[in-house]
Amino acid sequence: MSVEGFWKVAVATPLGTRNTVLELFTKDGVLQGISRGEKEELVLQDLQLAGDRLSWFQSITKPIRMNLVFDVVVDGDEMSGTAKGGPMPPAKVSGRREPATQAA
Repeated sequence: MSVEGFWKVAVATPLGTRNTVLELFTKDGVLQGISRGEKEELVLQDLQLAGDRLSWFQSITKPIRMNLVFDVVVDGDEMSGTAKGGPMPPAKVSGRREPATQAA
């Protein structure tokens, strides 16, 4: 299964919904990704794809410092799952793959 492309992702946090665009791509045979959010751009760490399950973590600094662990299931052009950060309860994650021209 290919997860490469641009994904518009929403994370429903206790502080409101946060939106980001994920760019997932393969470089030198390794799946990599970048998250371009409302406040910062981050490289996705430990990006793993096992069947239809995609996971990674990212360290945000805004609005507060926190390591977020994402665990989503990809079904075609849609993803859903959770993001967990620190003592906060898991936040709902939903996303949709978009053509590159519409993702920015």
